Amino acid sequence: MKIIAEKINGTRKRVAQAIQERDAEFIQNLAKEQAEAGATWLDANAGTAPQREPEDLIWLVENIQAVTDTPIALDSANPRALEAAIKVVKNKPMINSISLEPGRMDVFPIVAEHKCPAVALAMDEKGIPKTKDERINTIGRILEKTRSMGIQDDSLYFDPLAMTIGTGQENALLFFDTVRQIRAKFPEVHITCGLSNISFGLPARKYINRVFLALCMESGMDCAICNPNSKDIQTTILAAELLLNKDRYCLKYTRAFRAGVFDE
Repeated sequence: MKIIAEKINGTRKRVAQAIQERDAEFIQNLAKEQAEAGATWLDANAGTAPQREPEDLIWLVENIQAVTDTPIALDSANPRALEAAIKVVKNKPMINSISLEPGRMDVFPIVAEHKCPAVALAMDEKGIPKTKDERINTIGRILEKTRSMGIQDDSLYFDPLAMTIGTGQENALLFFDTVRQIRAKFPEVHITCGLSNISFGLPARKYINRVFLALCMESGMDCAICNPNSKDIQTTILAAELLLNKDRYCLKYTRAFRAGVFDE
């Protein structure tokens, strides 16, 4: 299970403050904590105005790279910011994200030129499709475009877009069904999502998030945008991989137990 670590995001008040005040220590601590917790990529989202974003995203990248070699996910829909930041990235980054929304179409050539892995949102010019079939159709249209540009299917991490069950109790079932259909129809692609979206607006969210994660993994999801420092997330992944026969000889699970990851 791959993890895109979510905490360096300018939509979070404290991160926005750190970017504004150039608080390098705060950003570097976030980067180190998430890298040490096992993140596959560290998301970097400046979340600032378009004219400022290139400079701010470069600043984030440089401070993350000062303390870890963990690859970075450049999280922006602004081609200028992506082109600027990608020049200073040491390890091949992920691009977060592409879609068929008009504002994100200019990101496709960046992914193709630099041969980066990329998150692909199941969205088009009409927004978020309402049904499973509409989302699958949108994903198929994205793949037609990426394939025509030489972007490999296995470099794409499709996000079927988990919506909170607080506004529709069928939203989790819709997500699981969509994941299964993606896995069946497009076997080479990866599948991810913003994990905590499912519980937005509800109390005791961590319990919903960890059960949702396990069920997503059973459905075929192999990546999550989440907080790798969460013990709930770590232990759920370990137990789910064990039960899904993805932990040979139970080695990862038993090693984690001996390391004190689990509460007895």
